[in-house]
Amino acid sequence: MAQQTDTRRLLVLRGPSTDVAGVLDVLSAHFDVQVVDEFDDALAGIRQGRFDAVLADTGDFLPLERGVMTQRAEILFNTLGDGVCLIGPRGELAWANRRAQELPPGVLDLLRTQCATVFEQFAASAGRQADAERGRRFSLMPEGGTYYEVMCSPVRDRQGVLRQVAAVVVDATAQRRQQLKLNAIDRAGRELVRLDAARPPGDSGDDRRDAVERLKALEERTIRYSRDVLDYQHFAVLLLNPSTNRLEILVSEGFDEDAWRYELLASTEGNGICGYVAATGQSYICPEVRHDARYLKGLDGARSSLTVPLRLRDKVVGVMNVESGRAGAFGEEDRQFAEIFANHVALALHILNLLVFERRTAHNQVSDSLCAELAGPLNDIITDASELMEDYIGHDDVRKRLQSIIDLASRARRSVTRASIAPETCVLGGATAGTEPADPVLAGKRVLVADDEELIRQTVSDVLRAHGCRVDVAADGTDALRQIGGTRYDLIVSDIRMPGASGYEVFAAAKDAHPDTRVVLITAFGYDPGHSIARANREGLSAVLMKPFKANRLIEECRSALA
Repeated sequence: MAQQTDTRRLLVLRGPSTDVAGVLDVLSAHFDVQVVDEFDDALAGIRQGRFDAVLADTGDFLPLERGVMTQRAEILFNTLGDGVCLIGPRGELAWANRRAQELPPGVLDLLRTQCATVFEQFAASAGRQADAERGRRFSLMPEGGTYYEVMCSPVRDRQGVLRQVAAVVVDATAQRRQQLKLNAIDRAGRELVRLDAARPPGDSGDDRRDAVERLKALEERTIRYSRDVLDYQHFAVLLLNPSTNRLEILVSEGFDEDAWRYELLASTEGNGICGYVAATGQSYICPEVRHDARYLKGLDGARSSLTVPLRLRDKVVGVMNVESGRAGAFGEEDRQFAEIFANHVALALHILNLLVFERRTAHNQVSDSLCAELAGPLNDIITDASELMEDYIGHDDVRKRLQSIIDLASRARRSVTRASIAPETCVLGGATAGTEPADPVLAGKRVLVADDEELIRQTVSDVLRAHGCRVDVAADGTDALRQIGGTRYDLIVSDIRMPGASGYEVFAAAKDAHPDTRVVLITAFGYDPGHSIARANREGLSAVLMKPFKANRLIEECRSALA
């Protein structure tokens, strides 16, 4: 039994030398012999079975060896994932591996035609050795959205005569689509950060209104590109409020309002996937929401989700959350695309902040320069007029005119000083109560003015009272909420950043108490950290005023809100 187990397998190709009487009998005593009569059968036997040795006539040995090598090469080529073929001078297909044979007929026709052209190019460069041996690359883009990359090389015989072209065909459709998507994301990102396009070309506009328009444009573009480029139908952008560590909605598309009823913090525990991503800065693919303990219900019927951080350099400023009604809808490629797009959104928000900061800084610089230039002359006017009054004792008309000059100069000096101290909180051109005729739209309206800055609170109140409004004031957010709960107001003018409650919380409380109440928010920031503007805009905010603003602008917005 041991001898039978060790028996070697021998393939014999019958021929003059191997067909000698008794030879096969001797071999059979020591080997497991298989005899074939035809050369092709020998090749097939080698391909299909495992043999330890092959016995053949000397004349058959070299062709048999070459045949075996050819078969092995063919097996190797057929295992390749790319198409490999040999094409003749007129585009005839001489040989093709399995992958090339599986190419659609239209693609194969295009390949043969192009390879015939390449053959002519190789032939024309025969006298230039470097060009003659350099491969040629080209692309095939047949109908149907497929894309192929082809690399051709010359095939020459032993005499150096060009006989065929060897072509390697790579299906690059997936890579092509990925590149096109990356290009589209890049274009979308460039549009996101072009916040100057929020205004029509040639329209200088109002810089204080400009920040609000830019924020609105950023929201609209984020929604449009998320849908058109990334094909997201249900997604949200949440921004991290660094002062409260809360995630607050900036953009929500395709979700019900109840989807964001949770108070989400940037924390790894108890705050859903969004809180986890905001805390760790790591993207999160949830292939099946029913099996993930971190998932908090968002989209009705959701089966999978993708959440990526909004990064500004190494800092997480928010998250982007996408959900789908299909399980396993997101893979690594989706994660990469979403991360790139989310970084564009974060950069656009950062640029918006810089634009507003630049506007405020420039305004302060102009105010400081103006104050420095005016302070001296105004002081000189007051001093000179005071000295002249002493010289004109007994001339009441002259002294009265000089006193008027002193009063005007003093008033101008106070206004300049006020602008120098807090230019971002000023109401320019404020009216004094009783100096303006009652406005038919504003007259008799009950208005609440909420601002923690006494100067602007008092100035806004004076302006509105001068136009006939009945005005109450609130010194902070808590006071504003208390008064809203006890009084029905026609209009509320509220600062966005106050102790006790934000502008959005004042807005929400007013709408809950009396849905018809109009609300105008005022702020010194174009993009407010609490996102009051963005959130209130979606829910019926009447207007936003950017400090500093003119008194007539305040009246225009209030009239528009109440009309």
